[in-house]
Amino acid sequence: MGAAVGDALGGPVEGYSPDQIVERHGGRVSGIVGPWNEDWRTARPLAPYHKGDGHVTDDTLMTHALIRVYGTVRGHLDAYAVADHLVPDLISTPRWIPELEAEALPLQRIFLAEKWMVTRLHYGHVDPREAGSGNIVNCGAAMYMAPVGLVNAAHPEAAYAEAVDLAGAHQSSYGREAAGVFAAAVAAACVPGATPATVVKAALALAKDGTRAAIKAVCEVAARHREADSALRGLREAVAPFDTVGPNYRAPSLGARRPSRLHSIEELPVALGMLLIGGGDFRRTVLGSVNYGRDCDSIATMSGALVGALGGEAAVPADWAERVAEASRLDLHAPARVLTEVAYEVFDADLARRRTHEAAFGRLTAER
Repeated sequence: MGAAVGDALGGPVEGYSPDQIVERHGGRVSGIVGPWNEDWRTARPLAPYHKGDGHVTDDTLMTHALIRVYGTVRGHLDAYAVADHLVPDLISTPRWIPELEAEALPLQRIFLAEKWMVTRLHYGHVDPREAGSGNIVNCGAAMYMAPVGLVNAAHPEAAYAEAVDLAGAHQSSYGREAAGVFAAAVAAACVPGATPATVVKAALALAKDGTRAAIKAVCEVAARHREADSALRGLREAVAPFDTVGPNYRAPSLGARRPSRLHSIEELPVALGMLLIGGGDFRRTVLGSVNYGRDCDSIATMSGALVGALGGEAAVPADWAERVAEASRLDLHAPARVLTEVAYEVFDADLARRRTHEAAFGRLTAER
């Protein structure tokens, strides 16, 4: 629910700078707003998407698709689950797409980085564990990995490993790494007594290479601020050395989205930074993410998920959740119920496997 609300809040201002957002809205965004352009059906570069008015974007569509896979498999997922279940879901079953205001295949809405999975797995029959190689490196895999964190609630290491395996069918390099770290952060947020600081600590403990360096740099800046507005410039300056897209989000640099151990996606470090600044408060955290601009729907999706994992449904403003559910024609509780059931089933299965292993290991050592 937190992810969906954050997604809907960020959608209408995605791709713009903080200054452009202020100019368009007469100040910082403070709630659900309408489309950037009134003629959204023909406006460029967004046509034909109705972003705004509480409509979720592809971030939520992919999150819910992954939850449906968990609901089918009823167990841990890996790269083969993407080929066997996620891709068929995207290309075979029409669903209500809020931004299109129509029933359509999710394939007709998802971005190129997600369509890559369909090409590689459905048409190319590539080994799912390697299908992500060659794809553009962006936040496409990370943006929908919150369910992995909840299935592995309170076990960041397990969430990281599962997400990295799963995301191998979608991404490589720092895009795949971000998927693992985000799932781990969600799992860490489920630990009783967790705080934004402990979530960041867990993320740093598992993150590798440029992803870890970017999170560290951004969160050091975030720790010096109590309000997002004063931190916007500093957060962008901190993440810029690790971001391949460049200063103009709509005109990426020549080196954009290419694999590297030195770089990071922008969205995850900024989401963690906003989590620190917002102190776990949903409105402060998510609105800070939204007003950051650039890929702010994905930033707000991630930060919203993290606050939701920290505080539960009570943390998510009910008025926003109700409006997003109504505008997007989505039952935001139904996916949560499915995921909760799966989390219990997975834990029980893991526990049984662990006890079987303990018994076997005990006999093995006793014989020696």
